[in-house]
Amino acid sequence: MTISGTEASLDGLALTHLPEGLGTPSDFSSEWEGVDFTQRVWETQVEEGVTRVDLQVQVLRAPRLKDLKTLREFLREYHERGDDWSPEPFGDDGFVGEGEAARLIEPGLAVEVRDPFGRTGIASVKAVAEGVRLPER
Repeated sequence: MTISGTEASLDGLALTHLPEGLGTPSDFSSEWEGVDFTQRVWETQVEEGVTRVDLQVQVLRAPRLKDLKTLREFLREYHERGDDWSPEPFGDDGFVGEGEAARLIEPGLAVEVRDPFGRTGIASVKAVAEGVRLPER
């Protein structure tokens, strides 16, 4: 579903597209290795007492995230990927891997969209990532 930037935001960024059928959202904040994370996770109960993540959007803020190379290296370390992890280019400002897309919104500010259980599909992950914007001023 396409939504206006004023209807959904996360850590100051507008989420202009979200797929249909997402479950209940929850927001979390954390820090890892000097990078501040604000994330929203949508979860659906798949059976009694069992939930699965439908979609995860993370906003990452840190001066060290200055370009795509540093963003890719940070995410490789954060997600404990091997040196052979080689996501594909995604537009001019991002990259995409299996079930995930990341974009550098501006130096020091990035977004990562993940579908860890294959519930929404890579096309939805890409659409959500493409739709993350700085708010209009």
